[in-house]
Amino acid sequence: MPPTLELRAKQTLALTPRLQQSVRLLQLSSLEFQQELRNALDTNPFLEYDESQTDDNALGADNGNSMSESTSSASSNDTAEAPLAPETSMDSEQNADSSSRDDSMSEFSSDPFGRGASRNNGDGEGSDPADWVRIEPSLHETLHDALRMYQLNERDRAIAQLIIEALDDDGYLRQELSELANVVEIEPALHEDELNIALRLVQSLDKPGVGARNLSECLTLQLEALEEDTPGRAVALEIVAHHLERLARREQAELQKKIGCSADELRIACALVRRLDPKPGENYGQSEDNYVVPDVIVRQAKRQWIVTINPAVLPRARIHRMYAELFAQSAGASRSPLAQQLQEARWLIRNAQQRFTTIQRVAECIVSHQKAFFDYGEIALKPLVLRDVADELGLHESTISRATGNKYMSTPRGIFEFKHFFPRELSTESGGTCSAAAVRALLKEMISKENTRDPLSDVSLAKMLADQGVIVARRTVAKYRHLMKVPPAELRRQA
Repeated sequence: MPPTLELRAKQTLALTPRLQQSVRLLQLSSLEFQQELRNALDTNPFLEYDESQTDDNALGADNGNSMSESTSSASSNDTAEAPLAPETSMDSEQNADSSSRDDSMSEFSSDPFGRGASRNNGDGEGSDPADWVRIEPSLHETLHDALRMYQLNERDRAIAQLIIEALDDDGYLRQELSELANVVEIEPALHEDELNIALRLVQSLDKPGVGARNLSECLTLQLEALEEDTPGRAVALEIVAHHLERLARREQAELQKKIGCSADELRIACALVRRLDPKPGENYGQSEDNYVVPDVIVRQAKRQWIVTINPAVLPRARIHRMYAELFAQSAGASRSPLAQQLQEARWLIRNAQQRFTTIQRVAECIVSHQKAFFDYGEIALKPLVLRDVADELGLHESTISRATGNKYMSTPRGIFEFKHFFPRELSTESGGTCSAAAVRALLKEMISKENTRDPLSDVSLAKMLADQGVIVARRTVAKYRHLMKVPPAELRRQA
C-alpha cells in the first residue's frame, strides 16, 4: 500500500510546570523544603524574606492560616488564594495594588530559615533547625582529644597520632605495625617495640576494643575491661581467643568439650560474648539521624485535640515589591527572561501555601480517626489506610501518600511519623478487627512482664495473643518482635 497521511485527535493529561512543582514540594521533608526555599531565595531576584517582623506577627499569621479548628479547612483554602494576582497576564504587575496583594499574601508564614522559633534569643544564631543539632565528634577526633591529656614527648606523641590516623571507621588497625614504620620518616627509625607501646596506649584512650587488629583482639579487650568476678568472663575469654568460629556455627557440644566447662557456664559465657560490640568505631560521629523536625504540633485544649503547623518550618517569603514594580514598568517586560522568574516566584509562594494546607488537612484527618491513640496510647491505634483519608478529604490517594511521606507529628506521647498512624488491619477471633500496632503494643507488654529466667518464646506469645482473641502466626510474632528490636527468648534469658 502507498504511504498515507492521517490526522487523529486524542486527549491526554499533562502536568503543567506549576503542578509539577506543587507535587515535588509536597513530597519533600521539612528540612528538604527549607533547602529548596533557600535555593529559590538565592537564585530568584523577585523573592525576599522579611526579618523585621516579630515572632508575635509570625505566630499570628500562622494562627490565621493554619486551621486550628477542623471546621476552618475550607475557608482557609479560600483566604490563601484570595490575595493572589492573576497569572494569565504580565500587565497585572503594573498595578501597585496587585503587587501589594502578592506581598501581603506571601507573609503568611515564618522565616525561610526557621528563625520564627528562635529569634527571641537576640543573638542572631540558631536560625536553622539543623544548627540545633549536636555534632558528634568522629573516632579520630575523640582519640586525638584524649591523647592531649597525656604528657608525652614529641616522638611518642607522633607515633600515637600515626596509629590513630591508621584506624578505619570500625575502629580496627588493619595495617601491620611494620608497614606503619615505613609511612613516616623519623630519626632514629621507628622500632616495633615503640609501636606496640603506642598501640596499647591508643587502645586505652577510649572505649575498649578500639585499636584492635582483629575481631578476637577486639572482643578480648572488651572482656578484659570487665570486672574479674563477672559471670562467664573466664570462659568467654577462652571462646574469643580460640573458638570464635565454633561459636558462630553454634557448636555448643564441641565448645563445651574443648573448653571443659558445664552447659550453664557455656550458656552464660556465650550470652556475654554476644553482648560485646564487634565494631566499636561505628558509635562515633553519628549525628545525621538523631533528630527530626516535626511538621505539625498536636495539643489538647478543652478536651479537644488541636492540630497546628509547626511555626519553625513555615517559610516567610514574599515577592520583592520594588523589583516587581520596576520590572512591570520596563518596556517589553512580558518578553523578558525575567518574566519567567517572576512567574516562578509567584508559583512557589502559592505552592508553599498549598503544601502546608494539605499537610494540615491530612494531619487533622489522622487525629480525628486516631483520637483513641492520643487518649489511651499505642494499644488503642485503629487500622487506617490512605484510601480512607483520601475519600474523606476528596484528594487522590497518591496525594495523601506524598503528604504523609517524611512528615512528622509532635504529640504529647512523642514524635511520630505520619505513616505510623496507618497500621494494617488484623482480624480477631470474634470477627472484629485490630491494628498491627495494637498487637505490637500487646507483645511489648507481655515481654515486659515475663520471667527473665524463663522468657516467653514466639510460640508462647502467639498462644497468649490467641487467648485474647488475636490470631497471628508464630512468624508474624517473630517479625513484630524484630521490628521492636527485641532479641529472641534465648538472648533475653538471664541467670
